[in-house]
Amino acid sequence: MKKIILLLSIALIGFSSFAQTKVGTIDAEYIISQLPEMAEINEGLKQYNQELQQDLEQSITDYEVLVKDYQQNYQTDVDNATFTEEEKQTKEREIIGLENDIKGFRQKANVMMQMKRNELTQPLYEKINTAMMQVVQEENYTQILHSGGNSLAFFAEEYDITDKVMQKLGITITE
Repeated sequence: MKKIILLLSIALIGFSSFAQTKVGTIDAEYIISQLPEMAEINEGLKQYNQELQQDLEQSITDYEVLVKDYQQNYQTDVDNATFTEEEKQTKEREIIGLENDIKGFRQKANVMMQMKRNELTQPLYEKINTAMMQVVQEENYTQILHSGGNSLAFFAEEYDITDKVMQKLGITITE
């Protein structure tokens, strides 16, 4: 019985040595920053940001016009006001609504910029993924970890496939 257990233990150890994993790392953010397409994407983001700014400035201008109109027509001479109390309340609600829209727009602007960035960079990440999968298959990696953002405590440089993926993408590596 001891011999059978010993043989099974040796067999299991032998099988586990064949099933070793090969782990590599990649810094996709660094690769993205080196792609020539990023200049075009950054320009697109800059234009989108300018459009958002113009929309915000237009809303602020509309708000200022409403407030000025309200002050001139409803607060200067209460006895000679040509508008009813109901019209005054409607105008106040309109001003408050526009003010809330401006506040909401400012809060959403960052989210909208991030969504636009994701939309524009998605094809680049797919391109990187395709090149990474080629390296993974050629060199028999079983796991690839993202090394960007200091999320790894340690990794050996020889297992970093960032340069290999960049070569597959035709990016010249600059130190």
